[in-house]
Amino acid sequence: MKRRLSLAIALCAVSLAAAPVSAALYKWTDENGRTVYGDTPPAGVKAEKVNAPTAPANPDAVRDMAATDAQIKARQRARAEEDAKAAKAQADAKAKLERCAALRGNIQTMRSTAQVYKYNEKGEKVYLESADRERSIADSENQLRTLNCPA
Repeated sequence: MKRRLSLAIALCAVSLAAAPVSAALYKWTDENGRTVYGDTPPAGVKAEKVNAPTAPANPDAVRDMAATDAQIKARQRARAEEDAKAAKAQADAKAKLERCAALRGNIQTMRSTAQVYKYNEKGEKVYLESADRERSIADSENQLRTLNCPA
């Protein structure tokens, strides 16, 4: 509860400090003949109210903000494109590694002593002969070289 109260007081203080100063400014001549400026003139003195000049507005502010906003959006777009390219490159590299592993597995299977078969169009098992195995090994090795798979 104390924390909330102190936070509320701090926010009020900051907002009051940040509010634009709109106090009146007076000009008068003192008893020594010097010109004095202040926010409250002394009693019995003829004081003249002076308005402080306001700072001129920047005519290019809107254009500058639009240009800055455009630059920020361009950087965000470029960053998003770079991230997308990096994600695609990573996915491609992963797919390549998986393909290389599958090819190596195929070569290992074809070189094994177990009987290897595949299914024909009718769904029947067809056992591969040694010539078919050698052809499959050669095709897999060519694909490994084409993909430039690491050893």
